[in-house]
Amino acid sequence: MRKLNQSGQGMTEYILIVALIAVVVIGAVKLFGHKVDNGFKDAADKVGNAVSGK
Repeated sequence: MRKLNQSGQGMTEYILIVALIAVVVIGAVKLFGHKVDNGFKDAADKVGNAVSGK
């Protein structure tokens, strides 16, 4: 049987891992967000032009 403090330690480790992943994702979005946004806009324009026959 686990002791109470060991269970709390495991939960704390999971919380720290999730927080680290969140920080990495936020950093990636800030770093690459503008490029990704431009890529989606370009793709949408090309699809729109193909549909409208331009």
